[in-house]
Amino acid sequence: MDDPDEPAPLSMSAEDFRRYGHRLIDWIADYRAGAAARPVQTEVAPGALAHDLPASAPEAAEGFEAVLRDLDAQILPALSHWQHPNFFGYFPSNSDLAAVLGDLASTGLGVLGLTWQSAPALTELEQRTTDWLRQLLGLSAAWSGVLQDTASACTLVALLCARERTTDHAATRSGLQGVAAPLCVYTSADAHSSVDKAALLAGFGREFLRKVPVDAARAMDPVALRAAIEADLRAGRRPCAIVATTGTTTTTAMDPVDACATLAREHDLWLHVDAAMAGSAMLLPECRAMWHGIEGADSLVLNPHKWLGVSFDCSAYYVRDPQHLVRVMSTNPSYLRTAVDDEVVNYRDWGIPLGRRFRALKLWSLLRTHGAERLRARLRRDLDNARWFAQQVEATPPWRVLAPVALQTVCIRHEPTGLDGDALDRHTLAWLDRLHRTRQAWLTPAQLDGRWMVRVSIGALLTERRHVEQLWASLRRAVQ
Repeated sequence: MDDPDEPAPLSMSAEDFRRYGHRLIDWIADYRAGAAARPVQTEVAPGALAHDLPASAPEAAEGFEAVLRDLDAQILPALSHWQHPNFFGYFPSNSDLAAVLGDLASTGLGVLGLTWQSAPALTELEQRTTDWLRQLLGLSAAWSGVLQDTASACTLVALLCARERTTDHAATRSGLQGVAAPLCVYTSADAHSSVDKAALLAGFGREFLRKVPVDAARAMDPVALRAAIEADLRAGRRPCAIVATTGTTTTTAMDPVDACATLAREHDLWLHVDAAMAGSAMLLPECRAMWHGIEGADSLVLNPHKWLGVSFDCSAYYVRDPQHLVRVMSTNPSYLRTAVDDEVVNYRDWGIPLGRRFRALKLWSLLRTHGAERLRARLRRDLDNARWFAQQVEATPPWRVLAPVALQTVCIRHEPTGLDGDALDRHTLAWLDRLHRTRQAWLTPAQLDGRWMVRVSIGALLTERRHVEQLWASLRRAVQ
C-alpha cells in the first residue's frame, strides 16, 4: 500500500514506463498487423475530435491508462492510415518498424545535440549514417551530409547559402538592402511549393523567382532556362541560384541536372537539387541516370522519411562546401563554446535550429536491420508494380496515362468521348469521390496544365501486386 505521507511522483517511474511501454509496443504491433483490415480513410467530420476532447488539461493525474483508452476510442477513429497497403495518395511516407524502434531509442535517451560535447554519439553516428547513405546513393566523397527535419527547410538553407555566395556575404552584413542588383532564382514550373516559400523567406521575393517552362516530359526546359538567365542579365538583374527537381511532386518528372549544372558553371550560380521523394531510388544503380550531372550541384536533399522507410522526420541534406554552409549558419555564443570545437563537427552550424534530435538512430536502425539489399528489393517491387499498373491503364481506353512514368507515380485520367474542359474536370473529381466513399483506397488529385487528374503513388511498405490489382478493379468500377 502506498505511504500516504510519500509525495506523489512528479514523473513516470521506470517501472511504470516498462509496464506501459510493453503494452504500447503491443498496441503498435497490433495496429500495424491489422492495418489492411481498416478503411484507409477516416470518415470523421471536421472538428469532431476537437469537440470530444476536454477543453482544459486535467488538474489531477489520470495516468497512462487514460492515454491508452483515448488511442483506441478517439485517436484511431480520427486517423487516415498512411501505412495501409491501399494508401496511394501524396507520396509514400513509410515508417518501417525498425526505424520506429530507433526513434523510440532516440526519444528514450532524451539527449539534445547543441554541440559535439552535449551528445558525442549523436554527432558521430550522424556523420557515419549520412556517409553510408552517400555511398549507397553513388555520390562521391566530395559530399558532406547532415540530417534535417524536412526538404522545405533544406531548400531554404540552400537558398540562403546561394544568396551569401553570390553577394560575397554582403546580405549577412547589411541584408538585401545592401545588394546592388535584385537576385533571381530559377526553378521548374512544376517544382514543389516549398521552393516558392524558401525564395520568399530567404528574401528574394516572388517577383524574382522564375518559373521555367517544362518540356513534353514535364522536365525543366534548359533552353528556356538559359533564356531566362540571359534576360535577367540584360535587364541588370543578378542570377543567383537554380533549383532543379529530380522527381517533381505532381508527375515525378526529372529535371535535366547535367544541363542545369552546365548553366550554373557558366554563370556562377548555386545549383540545388530537390530529390525529396525520388532520391531514394538512387540506391538502385539503374536509376542514377535520372540525376546525371549531380556531381555538378552545390547541394541536394532527399527524404529517407518518404519512400525509403525512415519514420518522419528525416531529411538528408548534402553539400559540397560545408565550410561555406557553416559560415552562413554559424553562431558562437560563449555558453556553447567548448575546448574541442576545432576538432569536431558542431551540427548546430549546419542548419537553422540550434538543437537537434538524435535522428541518426532511426536511419541507422533501418540500414542495420534490413541492409541495402532488402531496401533495393522493395524499391524494385514498387517500380515493377507501377509499370504494371501503367500498362493496364494504357491498354484500356478511354483511360489515359498523362505523363511519363519515371518511378512509382502514375498520373491518370478517364476521358470518355465527348467530355472535355470543365465537364471532364467534374467527371474526374466525381469518380474519385465515389472511390473514396468506398474507403477502399486513397488517391490524391492534382492539376496538370490546368485540368484535374489523379495521381497514383505506389510505394507503401505493405503494398503488393494484389493491392494494385484491386485498385485497378476499383477504379474501373468507380467510372461505371
